[in-house]
Amino acid sequence: MKCLGLMLVACLLLSIPSCAPTSVTFHFGAGDGRLDAAPVISEPGASGANVAVIDVRGVIVDAPQRGLFASYSSPVDDLVARLSRAETDPSIKAIILRINSPGGTVSASDTMYREVRRFSVQSKKPVVASLGEVAASGGYYLALGADTIIAQPTSITGSIGVIMPSMNFSEGMNRLGITSRSIKSGANKDLANPFEPMRESQYAVLQGMVDEFYAAFRGLVAARRPEIRGNLDELADGRIVTGAYAVQSGLADAEGGLRDAFEAAKRLAGLKSANLVKFHPRGTAAPRSVYSFADVDAPPASTSGNESAAINLLDIDLGGLSALQGGAYYIWMP
Repeated sequence: MKCLGLMLVACLLLSIPSCAPTSVTFHFGAGDGRLDAAPVISEPGASGANVAVIDVRGVIVDAPQRGLFASYSSPVDDLVARLSRAETDPSIKAIILRINSPGGTVSASDTMYREVRRFSVQSKKPVVASLGEVAASGGYYLALGADTIIAQPTSITGSIGVIMPSMNFSEGMNRLGITSRSIKSGANKDLANPFEPMRESQYAVLQGMVDEFYAAFRGLVAARRPEIRGNLDELADGRIVTGAYAVQSGLADAEGGLRDAFEAAKRLAGLKSANLVKFHPRGTAAPRSVYSFADVDAPPASTSGNESAAINLLDIDLGGLSALQGGAYYIWMP
């Protein structure tokens, strides 16, 4: 019955032109987990020198990205796998992180930042962050791991801060004659329980955590962007800014798109010319251009030989929102 219900939902979506995708995609299995590098820009005289683009898009969480019928690997796993591929390939002289993300959980954002810094220190290869449409909060936190930040003037970035959403249904439940009472081992064991009133002392505990995470974010901005011009208190009050303003204020180094980031990467690596490559899972179609997402659109490889191939009737991307649970976030929530 559950499968039948999902099939009915799929048919309904396909019958509404304004909401339905223009195509139905089928994924019959996946590759073996290995990544191939495909050129998307080739320059004369490159002599085998490559710069790799690694896409980071959607909500940053350390959990599988889930669609309607299938799940994919986590953004953290995707990034680490591609960094490892770039680190061990001697032809890759630098990388570009192309970030299109509103941020995500505090821990996942910090993990990805640390992995980028580890890559930079271990490989000695330059890292350039290219801010796309949105590179806010955790997306900007990740960009701080790069040696240079290139922002499109139309990018939405900033949102330096922390949010810990909370909801409470206790008053509404009481009006319906419903009472909740937890059996707990300590006064704060049911902290943020939405079914019971939360005391101010409990809010204070959560506020202390938010303040701690915020201090870490703000401190990282101050350490990685010492050339900031203007009032850090104002820039770090949670507001979003354009990429152009980010450059003016020192949150980013220069305006430009992916091709400008490519030039910056070559300059940092001491290259006059190079090929720009993108990774894609072996056995999947190579990316068509520098703006293709072929490197992150393929389903994960099976972990055992007897697993059946996954079939996706609809390629629906929930942007990682389905993986968000209670917690603290470096995220812009418009």
